[in-house]
Amino acid sequence: MSKHPSRLVRRPLAAALLVALVAPGAAFAQTAREQALEARVAELERQVQLLLTTQQQQQSQIATTQEQVGLVQSAQAAAPAPALPAGKQPIQATTIVTAANPGTTFSYGGFVKLDAMVTDTSDGRIADGSSGRLFYVPGTIPVGGAGADGGDPYTDLHAQFSRFWLSADHVTDSGDKFKALVEMDFFGGGSNALAGNEVATNTYAVTLRQAYVSWNKWLAGQTWSNFQDVAALPDAVDFVGVTDGTIFVRQAQVRYTSGPWSFALENPNTTVQAYAPYAAAAGARTTTGDNNLPDLTGRYNIKGDWGHFSVAAMLRQFKSGEHTDSGGAVSVSGRFNLGASDDIRYMANAGSGIGRYMAFGLGSDVVQTNVGGDIEALTGYGGFVAWRHVFSPKLRSNLMYSAAHFDNDAALIGWGVTERSQSYHANLIYSPFPKLDIGAEIGWGQRSLEDDRAGDLRRFHTTVKYSF
Repeated sequence: MSKHPSRLVRRPLAAALLVALVAPGAAFAQTAREQALEARVAELERQVQLLLTTQQQQQSQIATTQEQVGLVQSAQAAAPAPALPAGKQPIQATTIVTAANPGTTFSYGGFVKLDAMVTDTSDGRIADGSSGRLFYVPGTIPVGGAGADGGDPYTDLHAQFSRFWLSADHVTDSGDKFKALVEMDFFGGGSNALAGNEVATNTYAVTLRQAYVSWNKWLAGQTWSNFQDVAALPDAVDFVGVTDGTIFVRQAQVRYTSGPWSFALENPNTTVQAYAPYAAAAGARTTTGDNNLPDLTGRYNIKGDWGHFSVAAMLRQFKSGEHTDSGGAVSVSGRFNLGASDDIRYMANAGSGIGRYMAFGLGSDVVQTNVGGDIEALTGYGGFVAWRHVFSPKLRSNLMYSAAHFDNDAALIGWGVTERSQSYHANLIYSPFPKLDIGAEIGWGQRSLEDDRAGDLRRFHTTVKYSF
């Protein structure tokens, strides 16, 4: 079959026209898809980059936080402990008193002490269970006649002077200092009759020694008298040692301290020796709390590397019923260091009505001058001196002498009252471990009456003491 020439010519032309018309569209369609794909890829890349950036920021923040935590922990580790009261720091300073002010520190301390002694008295035995069987009390030394016989020596063991104390201390943000302290022992007032006996369980009563609160310069409560220099007491195995000549009183008071000065109003009490003119035996001695006014005490104290020096004065009112009198006394005391291994401790006291403050009340404060009950202050004086020597960090020794004297008038109170007493003590104390003391002490004491009768005491005293 033959084809028409014009038709053959038209087909290639149509094909060319078709290609010319379709090719650009196809090309355009392909370009649009690529662009859409590229756009999606670009969006994905942007989101990935955003995620990477966010992750890097988070990691950087975590690293910064960890660094800050490390700095805080380092600062806490290097931070100083909470402020504690001046002086020797306690073993534990953790706040454990939940009802106390924030920042209050609680302390506990004391010691356990065993005393064992053998006593020999020339004129009779000291009453069993009395204070004189526990430590040296010159007023308990028996004094008899020419034929008096003390019998065989006698032995006592006890742990009644073991003690403990509780203290709460607080310093405010403004620097105000507060302290509360309670201290107890098991002395029981020196009489076992009210607390127990030595038959089976040896039970003894708890005794209040101190209970006070202080804030800044003020103190209120029971503590050592402002008239007493506790820092001058010797290092004795006995409870006191130099009992004859030392001031020794604890009582309720209000005290103000400023620098080296301190002043206090203290609980008053009067001991009265009964009127008994030229009597062979002493009359009764009584105590009264009839006083209208408190005892007024003042003290000046200075200290340094050389030791310390202190002088105190006291004014007192005495009252028995409707009868009154007044008196005063002074006390000079201190410690003088003789190098690193030796020191001298001393006290000298004198005054009118010094009675109950010295030698555990060896003498009376006042005496009755007639049957009507008028009273007059009794003059007394006394003191002690002690030498302490340290042989080594574990071994030390002390030598002590103490004495007291009272100006009695036999025409008023008879011949049977105590005129004077004196004592010597020497000891050796060994500390095999920190806070543990093992000591031995020999002592001799004598009490003399106005008629020159005298009784002697000889004692060998040992102790084991652990402080905590």
